[in-house]
Amino acid sequence: MRIRWHGHACFEVDGSVKVVTDPHDGKSLGIPPPQVKADVVLVSHDHLDHNCAGLVRSSDATVVTKPVMTVERGVRIEGFTADHDADGGSRRGRITLFKFELDGTTFCHLGDLGHRLNDDIVERIVPVDFLFVPVGDVLTIGPEAACDVVKKVAPKVAVPMHYRVPGLAIAIQPVQNFLNLCQPGGIVKVGNEVEFMQDDLPASGTEVWVFSR
Repeated sequence: MRIRWHGHACFEVDGSVKVVTDPHDGKSLGIPPPQVKADVVLVSHDHLDHNCAGLVRSSDATVVTKPVMTVERGVRIEGFTADHDADGGSRRGRITLFKFELDGTTFCHLGDLGHRLNDDIVERIVPVDFLFVPVGDVLTIGPEAACDVVKKVAPKVAVPMHYRVPGLAIAIQPVQNFLNLCQPGGIVKVGNEVEFMQDDLPASGTEVWVFSR
C-alpha cells in the first residue's frame, strides 16, 4: 500500500482502490493542485482548500461528504460530525471526520478539526492504524491540542497535516512546532510518499510520519 501527500490535508491512499482525502484547488493556497484520479473521494467540508473533488474524481468515482456509514468500492467508511472551531461551529461551521478501512488497514482523517476530541468521538475512532491530524493552528487545532488528540486516539502512526510549507498563502504554523512536542525517537521523515506493509507499522506506541513536498 502507498500513501502520497498532495499538500495541505490532501492525501492519496493507494491499495486495491485509490482513496483521496480533502482535495484542494491549489490556487487558493499557492501550491500545485493534486495530480491524481481517485476511486473514492472524501471531503470533510465545503471550503476550496478541501472540497475540489472534481479535480481528482475518475469517471465512476464515489464522493462522500456526509457523516454516513457506508461501503464504497470495497472501502468501509464511517463519518463523524465535528466542528471547524472551538465554539461549536459558530465561526467556521461543521466538518466531517472520516474513518475508513482499505485492504485491512484503518485510517482516520480529521479534516479541519477545530477542537479537542471528546471521549465519545475517540471511542468511535479507536482502534486505528493511521491518524491524519491538523497541527497548524489558526484555522484548526494547533500543536498542543494535536498532541492531545494523538495521545487519546493512540494510533500506530500519526500523520501531521495542514501546516505551513514554502509558498503557502495562509499563515499557519510549521510542522516543527508540533514535532517539538513529540518524542524524537518516534519521528520518521518519509518524503512525499511512502510504501508500506502492515508489518512495517509499530507493534506498540505511536510513530509520527512526516511528509514533505
